[in-house]
Amino acid sequence: MNAPSVQEQTPHFQDRRDAGRQLAQRLQAYRGAGTLVLGIPRGGVVVAAEVAGQLGAELDIVVARKLGAPGEAELAIGAVTADGERWLNESLVQMLNVPPTYLEDVTRRERAEAERRERVLRGGQPALPVKGRTVIVVDDGLATGATARAALRSVRRRGPGSLLLAVPVGAHDSCRALATEADEIICPCELMELIAISIYYDEFTQVEDSEVEAIMTAARRSETVPPAR
Repeated sequence: MNAPSVQEQTPHFQDRRDAGRQLAQRLQAYRGAGTLVLGIPRGGVVVAAEVAGQLGAELDIVVARKLGAPGEAELAIGAVTADGERWLNESLVQMLNVPPTYLEDVTRRERAEAERRERVLRGGQPALPVKGRTVIVVDDGLATGATARAALRSVRRRGPGSLLLAVPVGAHDSCRALATEADEIICPCELMELIAISIYYDEFTQVEDSEVEAIMTAARRSETVPPAR
């Protein structure tokens, strides 16, 4: 049987909140305060807040920063998290002949930015505990999977009981490539060809830090995120 075309698989989300509500429908088995939902800023936090609200779960963030290629910042050659967990696309690094000094410089710069963002977006509060818990890492879409991979590895080092990756839409190849990083991947719409995440949303405006800060402040006021109404 031939694989469905992109058009036949095209999801429809009004915005990130709608995507979070739809994603939560696939995660009902993980309802409860024992579950921890981690959004990848910025857009992933908006989706994650809806997921956490629907599941009655706690909400936190995990910041992963893309490592851009020399002279082509949008091309991810890897990613790094605030705690220093780094993943490199070794084949791409070799193909582009990226100098080790560049890798160290970009890693140091992006890790510092990840540390700053975690501190600011959490309002100076410590990270919520992960050890032994069911943890769901959420983003608004999965393209290359670089930041998601670094985020998953960072969380794995903290000893979760089980670790899931949940995204509303993602590239099939990236989802399969990350199967070794998470215990389960939830992606309602895996596309054989992902042109751009934004085209699967009616509204996909840039999320500002202030919106993420407001979401996190509201979440910390209660042990769990209340369901959206």
